[in-house]
Amino acid sequence: MSGAGGPRSESGDEDTDRVRVEWRAALRTPRKDVLVRFGFGAGVSLIAAIVSALFGPYVGGVFLAFPAILLASVTLVAEEEGLRRARDDTRGAALGTLGLLAFAVVVTVLVRRHSAWPALVAATAAWAVVSLAAYAIARAAGRGGDERSGG
Repeated sequence: MSGAGGPRSESGDEDTDRVRVEWRAALRTPRKDVLVRFGFGAGVSLIAAIVSALFGPYVGGVFLAFPAILLASVTLVAEEEGLRRARDDTRGAALGTLGLLAFAVVVTVLVRRHSAWPALVAATAAWAVVSLAAYAIARAAGRGGDERSGG
């Protein structure tokens, strides 16, 4: 979420690799975009609930992992900010997925021996550490920089 006045890289291009949150930009999100994201998320959640009722929670849980909001967001970002920004968002989501895997593993292991809250706190910490480490490794390896020289 960055505007035209975002930080610049050494080449003068906007530095899209830097992690930042711009709350004012989030507040300016058009209602239509928010409704599209909400609709995608609600639709996939409904499908997961139906599948869960028909085939059990294990199968239904697989559908909860579907990135409904990502699909809607990437579509909107590609329309409004271009394919480069949409690809960057998708790359970030892939790295976050590694953290989500860590979250699932930690919850699965800890919730059997501890109450839900400590398990969820530990899993959230695992998600943050793994996601940020994956981002740091990808950035150090130069991933995502392939489009900066192109236009």
